[in-house]
Amino acid sequence: MIIRVRHAAAACALGAALTACGAPAAPPAARPAPSATSAVPSRPPTLAPGPAGLTPVFKNGSRDHGKTVALTFDADMTADQGARAASGERFDNPRLIATLRALQVPATVFMTGRWAEQYPVQARSIGRDPLFEVANHSYSHYAFTGDCYGLPTVSEDRMRADVERAYTAFRRAGVPDAMPYFRFPGGCYDHQALRALSATGVTAVQWDVVSGDAFATDADAVARQVLDGVRPGSVVVMHCTRSAAPATERAVRTIVPELRARGYRFVKVSQLIGS
Repeated sequence: MIIRVRHAAAACALGAALTACGAPAAPPAARPAPSATSAVPSRPPTLAPGPAGLTPVFKNGSRDHGKTVALTFDADMTADQGARAASGERFDNPRLIATLRALQVPATVFMTGRWAEQYPVQARSIGRDPLFEVANHSYSHYAFTGDCYGLPTVSEDRMRADVERAYTAFRRAGVPDAMPYFRFPGGCYDHQALRALSATGVTAVQWDVVSGDAFATDADAVARQVLDGVRPGSVVVMHCTRSAAPATERAVRTIVPELRARGYRFVKVSQLIGS
């Protein structure tokens, strides 16, 4: 989801992390046989449906449960951008993922199904890394409302299918447990869209801090915008697309140590919702 803002010594580890970015995950350890005392695996936390069963919307966590912050990264690729990818445009950002790994920063990646199809090795690597969680950003990255930053639109009768198609793309890429969280392309939604997705059981996840990294080239400006906006429980929206957000990785290398120095702890969206 690309947003245009209308208002105004980990480096040594990066090479190794980049090399491992697409490496297959190790096979899971054997599990003990079930017993009467075995714990039942917990399901990811979600919000209760809104009025009339509408899809609930989460924007930030509690301001009173400690200094936590969730960095989220939208891995955007619109359904009709295949020709641009074939001609060499890069919609991925493996160096960003490597930096998050080197700095040991948990994060939530909102991925489009089309992105997972284009970069299945990276999608699988991210999805199998316990440092990250993969959430749904639609299959097509078409808007769920009209007049949304010039994006093509998906009709109301196709909205649910678009979300479910993304989950199918994740499974085919080898992402084992995509989260029941959905981010609207462009962040654009209305009552009609919330009603259309109610049967999917997802929680819609927005944000309270816009990084301004979309199409930005000044990493320091992006970092300042994030650092000025973060409060306890914040959800920060950033991007994992090299061509559209080239300064993000450099900004993260400034944001992370500064927030840690201020006493913040990085968590995933699921942890904010669960708290």
